[in-house]
Amino acid sequence: MKFVRLHSRGGDYLVVASNIAWLRTGENDQTNVGIVGSSPLVVAGTIEEVARTILAG
Repeated sequence: MKFVRLHSRGGDYLVVASNIAWLRTGENDQTNVGIVGSSPLVVAGTIEEVARTILAG
């Protein structure tokens, strides 16, 4: 199982990479990250920055 650290303004998340379903641009340089079987997470960074983090993780 591969975990990816995603930064949020309220703290960091460790997310199982294979459970990430989609990315959507949010407000104020934040990105919504869709998680299989759960509610989306709001993380810091543009969609491109978050995608790079996930792919590099």
